[in-house]
Amino acid sequence: MTVWGGDVDKKSYQERIDLFEASQDDIKIELQLIPGEQYEQKVQTMIAGGDGPDIMQVAEGVNVYSSKNQIIPLDELAADAGLDLEERFGPVGTLYSYEDSVYAIPDRSGAMIVYYNKDMFDAAGVEYPNADWTWQDAQAAMEKLTVPDQQWGYAGAGWWAQWWSFAYQNGGQIIDEDGQPTANSPEVVEALQWANDLTHKYGVVPTAAQYADMGPDMGGDPAFAAQKVAMNTTGFWAINSLLDVDFNWDIAPMWQGQEQAVSAFGSGLAISRDSKNAEEAFEAIDFLTDAEAQAVIIKNAQDVPANLEVQQSEDFLKPAWATREVNMAAFGESSSFVFRSPLIPEWNEMQAAFDDNLGTFWNEGGDAKTQLDTIQKKLETIIKPAS
Repeated sequence: MTVWGGDVDKKSYQERIDLFEASQDDIKIELQLIPGEQYEQKVQTMIAGGDGPDIMQVAEGVNVYSSKNQIIPLDELAADAGLDLEERFGPVGTLYSYEDSVYAIPDRSGAMIVYYNKDMFDAAGVEYPNADWTWQDAQAAMEKLTVPDQQWGYAGAGWWAQWWSFAYQNGGQIIDEDGQPTANSPEVVEALQWANDLTHKYGVVPTAAQYADMGPDMGGDPAFAAQKVAMNTTGFWAINSLLDVDFNWDIAPMWQGQEQAVSAFGSGLAISRDSKNAEEAFEAIDFLTDAEAQAVIIKNAQDVPANLEVQQSEDFLKPAWATREVNMAAFGESSSFVFRSPLIPEWNEMQAAFDDNLGTFWNEGGDAKTQLDTIQKKLETIIKPAS
């Protein structure tokens, strides 16, 4: 079983494997942890050499593998095991799909959430954020929470997972149901422009230069921890660094636009085409994504378990490691409006098209339509029509 990550990940995966091995006598799993930056190349090399792992962790690049038949479809194995993906995982149950087949079972899955500084909100007399907030509510709060050249209302949305959430909230899509790019649709343009205007028109988000003035390697997560911004949208991973800070904070579900939509982060477990033990591998995956094993993920503060039963459990809502009250229910509430990211085989090329063409736009401002028209043309050359 190959996974990526650090010490906490290795500890958590091994604990879950130990539980599985203790549940039966026939199957043993050897865990191989690979640094994240080396993971995809290492696993691709293993598969190319005919020695792919039985079980492998995958994420947004899942269909880089499935489109090359490097991992196997899991629908029949899931049906034979009586695994109901929607019941166990909700909307993300079939996230890791390609051409109507499921290629990975969700393992970790936490929505992007809003971190907010309660002390700043109280001082400004602003009500705390919630899922019923609109863009207008969010911007009004950001403006009240901004103190020029000292404090900003929001950390910004320059990362795809942040501003794509706005695009989908606005009724837009990056890739439509037919597999065609729609990056320059009016809905996406409006969302990207709003995200950018928060910095360059309204001044409620720090500019790149202002972030640089705060210190080296400064961005949304460290700026929030340093009390430079009142709100930040990011994932579960920011919680650990905030447990011992000397200000009051909490988390809430993301606000909405014309509709509720938010991106989620996570990973799934797949089976490589080289596995000679596919049925045994799926038996292990089934166990590792069921409630008992998934509870280990939150016990170790590793991530948000994909299993909805665990997300709604007391162990998740009031974790033993929490040194302060945290509204962990924000994750479960958000799971009902997670949008399905287009995990196309050309995922890496698509992200490069956005990164290559939006750097100056985020740093200096500009016209979203002009940038997205350029990106749309690029996407039309790299994305193959759906079969």
